[in-house]
Amino acid sequence: MFVRTENFKEFLRFYPVVSILVAIHLVLWMLIDLFQFGFAHEWLRTGIGLNTAITAGEYWRLVTPIFLHAGLGHAIFNSFSLVLFGPALEQMLGKVKFVVMYLFAGIIGNIATYLFNPDSYIPHLGASGAIFGIFGVYLYMVANRKHLIDQANSQIVMVILVLGVVMTFVRPNINILGHIGGLAGGFFIAPLVLKNARPFSVWRNRSPRNEGEISFNPNRWKKRRFSWKKVLWVIIILLVILGLFGRMT
Repeated sequence: MFVRTENFKEFLRFYPVVSILVAIHLVLWMLIDLFQFGFAHEWLRTGIGLNTAITAGEYWRLVTPIFLHAGLGHAIFNSFSLVLFGPALEQMLGKVKFVVMYLFAGIIGNIATYLFNPDSYIPHLGASGAIFGIFGVYLYMVANRKHLIDQANSQIVMVILVLGVVMTFVRPNINILGHIGGLAGGFFIAPLVLKNARPFSVWRNRSPRNEGEISFNPNRWKKRRFSWKKVLWVIIILLVILGLFGRMT
């Protein structure tokens, strides 16, 4: 569910929304930080989350910070998290519901940031709130829709979620309200977007012919299960390292 077995072309075809979001993260980073185009810096100035500007009527700042990041490390970490945990949910919800959930969670995170300190001059930006919203939906599954997620993946979700929440509170320069608000937004919208959802299947996007070819040799499954465990632990370690040393806001 959280281990990517697709090649690059398959990933783009199977998960177009996640692919587009990652592309937006990286393209905006390149325009703003790498190439340092003047108009891109104007986007950053007018799009970054700033509570005093929202109070003055610039309400688009509740949305635009979701797509902006503070440097390459920040963009890569959020994109990496999205690639790991977004595809399964995109397949289960469908493209439209996934977009609605993602934006809703990110906006709720920014609203929470604003409501608790509307006079703040401290800027905030990043997709972290929306990504925490993804975990909010998974948390709802673990609690109330157990048929949509198996025990092994439930444990993975809970371990990563606990690590993320702990790092949110122990690291400096983190938008705590954005993370917790996004998590709550994902959890509360979950009953709506999960209606008629089906469990994730790695074979759903593939043709019957490919499925038969891949599953022909039963010995491959044993090897794959063994390698998956190692990959999952590597993913967890990478997330911890990136969370500790990467800049998150």
